[in-house]
Amino acid sequence: MNAIILAGGRGKRLKPVTDYVPKPLIPLCNIPIIEWQIRYLKKFGIKNIIICTGYKTEQIENYLYVKNNLGVKIRFSKEKVPLGTGGAIKQASRFINEKSFIVVNGDVITNIDIKKLKQKLNSIAAIPLKTKFGVMKIKNDKVVRFSEKKEISDLWMNAGIYHLSNNLTKDLPIKGDIEKTTFPDYAKKGKLTNIKFRDVFWHSIDSYKDMEECSKEIKTNKYIRYVSK
Repeated sequence: MNAIILAGGRGKRLKPVTDYVPKPLIPLCNIPIIEWQIRYLKKFGIKNIIICTGYKTEQIENYLYVKNNLGVKIRFSKEKVPLGTGGAIKQASRFINEKSFIVVNGDVITNIDIKKLKQKLNSIAAIPLKTKFGVMKIKNDKVVRFSEKKEISDLWMNAGIYHLSNNLTKDLPIKGDIEKTTFPDYAKKGKLTNIKFRDVFWHSIDSYKDMEECSKEIKTNKYIRYVSK
């Protein structure tokens, strides 16, 4: 199976670091995000990877050219202008002949089981919505307890990992985000499904705080051992 990594964004929220290096090369525990993702995909037997790039493509290519011992085949789908997530997937799909493929957002670090996601076509990995703010337990207008970063029950969020049919690519925009175009259309038509994952390790790297917290959990959970198996 092939996988597409969406790694073309500018990472504006991580300025000024991303003025000098692209977001996929930001290190977490001394390993760039893009390498963590390649190791993660390889763990599930995916060794054909297309990386969608746009911003500072050469730096990503140079790093992976030097780091040539990851044991996977890497191809690049370069965006001359920003295409959005939908346009990027559509352009990259020219490399794929199989009936389906995996897509991973370029800032996600996780241990979500791709084997489970592959059970359904056109499926989105869903995880419980988490709040970054402290939550108060209230009883009779009295605050009785505080909880930090509590999961919100019965609300699910898009984890940024998809299993898509190659047939879906014809419905992708040439330019635009899949989350704002094809997914809403497919959802209305009942053509989109999900696989729910509870109690998983998952981080989206959008801020310096995300970098700090993810790095801490990588060490705590010995994530390097997980993706090295």
